[in-house]
Amino acid sequence: MHEFQIIKKYFLKLSQNNKSSLNLNDDVFFDKSKKLVVSVDTYVQGVHFINFKKPDLVIKKVIRSSISDLICKGVSPKYYFIAGSGNRNFFSKSNLNKISKSLKEEQKKYGIFLCGGDTVLSNKLSFSVTSIGFSESIIQRNKAKINDDIYVTGNLGDSYAGLSILKKNISADKKLKKYFESKYYLPNLHLNLTKKLLFFANTSIDISDGLITDLEKLINKQNLSFKLKLKDVPISKNLQKLIILKKLKKISLISKGDDYEILFTANTSKSRIIKKTAQSLGIKISKIGKICSNHEKSQIIDEKGKKITLKNKGYYHKF
Repeated sequence: MHEFQIIKKYFLKLSQNNKSSLNLNDDVFFDKSKKLVVSVDTYVQGVHFINFKKPDLVIKKVIRSSISDLICKGVSPKYYFIAGSGNRNFFSKSNLNKISKSLKEEQKKYGIFLCGGDTVLSNKLSFSVTSIGFSESIIQRNKAKINDDIYVTGNLGDSYAGLSILKKNISADKKLKKYFESKYYLPNLHLNLTKKLLFFANTSIDISDGLITDLEKLINKQNLSFKLKLKDVPISKNLQKLIILKKLKKISLISKGDDYEILFTANTSKSRIIKKTAQSLGIKISKIGKICSNHEKSQIIDEKGKKITLKNKGYYHKF
């Protein structure tokens, strides 16, 4: 079973008398009366990051991945708790100093504050982060409308290229290697877009598991489908260069996740305000498709106008 099947079968009933749980079908808890928004994430070595050779970068990736859940909901993160399990090799004095320094830098960058946590002795390294924010409203999943435009911020695929280079599945020159590895460890979060999203997004999610997988999660309890145009999915000049050099497929790179860009839908009438917002904030926001009725099958259209069949849509936790 994958994670969503487990939630539905074993845990959904436990939350049915709690509206703030959002039926366990979103990335956050939202108590409207208290204006409280909470997100919890766990990161395990070998699953969410390769190793701990660069603890300063790993911990930044962990923190950014966590607060991304709030940002894509239109909520500014305020507080966080972090729990870590590991042994003396992982949590040596040198590594702890690097972790502390990185957390201080992330706190300054995103205006967040450490509030507590826990440490556990273990031979397996993992981190759990609870992120907290406050807002009168959020952008939930499953609120898309037929004919909504589908948008995404930034560029997709750079992080997966970085992971592939780190795993030595793809080779690259020193300049490209440095660029893609940085994109893998340090996702770019659009904090200045957070509150603006509330004015035009009908539904939203951050891209953690892959464009297609997360888009399906975004509308998973609605009788809707989607149509994506591959040519409109934004990628960086460096990724385009890598695709040509290594003869890679764009669809494979942009559908593997870890981008932490914001995927959202909006009414066609909002296109002008979205364009103005992107220009004023200096953020790349691209229209990549359309929400359709369930009478049509979801489809991805390539540059030649042909439908693409994806064998691997993205990442799922399977048990």
